[in-house]
Amino acid sequence: MQVVDLDAHWNEIRKRANEIVAGEPALQTLLDETVLHRDSFAESLTHRITRKLVNHSTSVGVLHDTFMEAFEKSPNILQQIACDMIAVNERDPACPNVLTPLLYFKGFQAIVCYRVSHYLWSIGRTEFALYLQSLISETFSVDIHPAAKIGCGILLDHATGFVAGETAVIESDVSILHAVTLGGTGKDRGDRHPKVRSGVLLGAGAKILGNVEIGEGAKVGAGSVVLKDVPPHTSVAGVPAQIIGKASEVSPALGMCHNIDN
Repeated sequence: MQVVDLDAHWNEIRKRANEIVAGEPALQTLLDETVLHRDSFAESLTHRITRKLVNHSTSVGVLHDTFMEAFEKSPNILQQIACDMIAVNERDPACPNVLTPLLYFKGFQAIVCYRVSHYLWSIGRTEFALYLQSLISETFSVDIHPAAKIGCGILLDHATGFVAGETAVIESDVSILHAVTLGGTGKDRGDRHPKVRSGVLLGAGAKILGNVEIGEGAKVGAGSVVLKDVPPHTSVAGVPAQIIGKASEVSPALGMCHNIDN
């Protein structure tokens, strides 16, 4: 995992916030509440995300305390989130800086929430983890089981309709477009969801079903249905998906080229 200097990362976020306020005073309140009046990266994340999740059945205070507990007791989460922010900034041409995902991009915001729900699951607070999963689904139209395992440097672009099941694994440095499903194939229990290795690019609407492996550096074309293992560094497409050829890049997730014939 890339190690991020969190103090420098936080300073960069504050710098960008001040620049936005100077150019667009109408956003003064948003930037003050989210960044400029916050004392830390953790507090900034917590304030922004919990205000999106809160509803009539759970107070914002409970959510705030839960997020802060996760960040304090498992500081590696902040490292993962910082890596995600950097990944979005580097791979999404619509993202001008590292602050933008926190303010506006629901894919990034959903991943932050998943990381807290996964922490809760790992310490045995499974009921609250599942409740948080339901809030994420209702708020962002993203449904990630809290037991799923997701590495860092994840770009979840647009995000609407993304689903990851209980035993899904996504390694680091993966890029995923909207409406992707990492699902099961029926009522089987146990290890039943896909394993996505590092460097993979999953095109919009791809459906990957069952305990199959998407090999390192592979590329799955938009709208494909994958029902069997995909070898490393290959491109697949179709229904059902077939091998089209070799991926032209070592890590398609970083290049973000969705052509599947090269």
